[in-house]
Formats: sequence, C-alpha cells, structure tokens
Amino acid sequence: MTDIRSTDLGVAAAEPGFADYVALLKPRVMSLVVFTALVGLLVAPVPVHPVVGFAAIVFIALGAGASGALNMWWDADIDAQMRRTRARPVPSGRIAPGEALGLGLGLSGISVVMLGLAANWFAAAFLAFTIFFYAVVYTMWLKRLTPQNIVIGGAAGAFPPMIGWTVATGGISVESALMFALIFMWTPPHFWALALFMKGDYENAGVPMLTVTHGRAATRRHVLAYALALAPVSVAAALSQIGGPVALAVALGANAAFIAGAWRISRRDDAASAADQHGVERRFFRFSLWYLFAVFGSFLIERALGAAGLGGW
Repeated sequence: MTDIRSTDLGVAAAEPGFADYVALLKPRVMSLVVFTALVGLLVAPVPVHPVVGFAAIVFIALGAGASGALNMWWDADIDAQMRRTRARPVPSGRIAPGEALGLGLGLSGISVVMLGLAANWFAAAFLAFTIFFYAVVYTMWLKRLTPQNIVIGGAAGAFPPMIGWTVATGGISVESALMFALIFMWTPPHFWALALFMKGDYENAGVPMLTVTHGRAATRRHVLAYALALAPVSVAAALSQIGGPVALAVALGANAAFIAGAWRISRRDDAASAADQHGVERRFFRFSLWYLFAVFGSFLIERALGAAGLGGW
C-alpha cells in the first residue's frame, strides 16, 4: 500500500478552498468536543467570566481541530481505501499531506499556549495531553494495532468536559470524572454500530476493528454489554452534584432506549447486520449521538434550574 504521507499524490486537484480546510479539522467531531467542554465549564461550581469562558472554548475547539488535522495527515493511506473517507481533503489530493501536518502542529501550539494564557496552565496541559493522546496514542498506535483501539482511544474524546471543568476550577473532581466516564463508556457502542455496517471498509483498509478481528456477532454482543455498563454511569452522574431530577429522568429514559436499541442489534444475524436491513445499526448510530447530547444537555438544564433556585438535589 502506498504511503500517502510521504508520496507526491500525483493527481490534478483544484486549489483547496476554505471548506477543505474546515473539513480537515473534522467539524462534526469538533462540535461534540465543544459542546461537552462547554457543559463541563458551565456546570462547574466556580463561575467563569464570559470572555474567559468564550476564549477557552475557542481554544479547546482549535485543539480539537488540530487533532483532526493530524489524524487526517497520518491516516491518509487508510482513508484512501475507505468509501466513507476517501473524499476527505488529503486522500482526495485537495490538500497536501505536509499542509495538513503543518496546520495540525501549528494549531496544537496555538491552542495550548492561548488556553494557558486565557485560563490556566493546568487546563492547557490537559489539552496538550488530549491532542497527544488522540494524534499519537490512538491514531498512530492503537488504531492499527488492536481491536480495542476505540475502547482505549475513546479516552481522547472523553477528556473535553474535564478540560472545561478544569478551566473553571483549576482541577478535577468526582463530577468531571463521571462526565469523562460517561463518554468513555458511550464511545465503543457508538463506533461499533458504525463498524457493523462499514465492516468492508475497515477490512479493505487493514484496520483491526472488532468487526474485522472477531466478527459481527461478537461486536453485537459487545455493543449490548457496553450499553448495559453505560447506564449506571449516566445515572450516577445524574445523582451527583451536576445532576438533579431532570437529569435523572433523562438518564433513565435515554438509557432505556439505548439498551433497547442495543438489544435489537444483539438479536440480529450476520446477514441482516451486513446488509443493515431496515437500517437498525444506522439508526442506533444516529441515536447514540442524540443520547449524548440529551444527557449532557440535561446537566445544563439542571445548572439553569439551580441558578434559579429550582433544581438540583
């Protein structure tokens, strides 16, 4: 397989536009990072000046974008083999690998230094570690090494609410650890649902996703197991100081739906899963995104109710 990172693409591509550079930063992933980091910042017990809070979220978003650019630089050879990713800016030839690397490194430095100056250096160090974990530990090592890639590597996506909390408080707590654990446990079933109907892509690219190494049946069982393990974590977060009756109701309802979806997936056979008949895996994948936004959104609702003297435990 040709390594696109060290080879001239040799394709006639148009000059990259602004949209290509935005795509390089993985805006959909960035939106999730921004949202969970904002929740972590706003539900923290220490108020943050709006200007400081806005600046912190901007620099956390830049750090997420830097991670995305570095991921696309390193994974260009894999992305070129997958239908889902072959149109990305680097494998398509619209942006040169060196440009992606330079942008990723530049934004990494800017985001970390500016977060330190705007908020505190512990938060900045946390952001630097998150970028390193995603770009090096997950992208360069785990993704191509082990079917547990998304389990261990999922920690990178779970750090943002802790960073937001750290911006406000200068430290970590049980509440921020619960928000981390919630995303950490949510990530495997979310991505394995995608892997169930995209197994061929991962096989073509040589990525040892669980569906490739252990098959769809084992993956479906893992989805159900993690859905069951996720429920008590989200309930514990709802019962903590960042939660309340609304958060508990959301957690109970969202987890009931999440487990029901995972159960439906677990009862399917390989043929149905391969063809994703009736779109069961796709619907579960999309619902998992709404699940996370609903649970974290409930923490914001509890914060607003608490400020009005109406919510909390």
